[in-house]
Amino acid sequence: METSDVSNSLDRYYVYILLSLKDKGFYIGYTSDLKQRLIEHAKGRVAATKFRIPLRLIHYEYFIDRSDAKAREKFLKSGFGRQQFYQILKRTLKRIC
Repeated sequence: METSDVSNSLDRYYVYILLSLKDKGFYIGYTSDLKQRLIEHAKGRVAATKFRIPLRLIHYEYFIDRSDAKAREKFLKSGFGRQQFYQILKRTLKRIC
């Protein structure tokens, strides 16, 4: 019997949510290199967030399939997805802010 080992996959995709400590708003993004993307955000190299720093990573999800990650990002950016996300993290946000 064989099992697949996710750790052997070279493809990694992340959906992440940042909280702007400046305006208390959220940024939802998708990337294949989370560490590098967070560095870009922190250095003001991302147009959508450069005037909203400092930012804090408050949530991320890992995917091995690019289309799954993109679909999750799209869902979280939708009205229902954003509402669901906010309900889940409401307590955490009170501690952060």
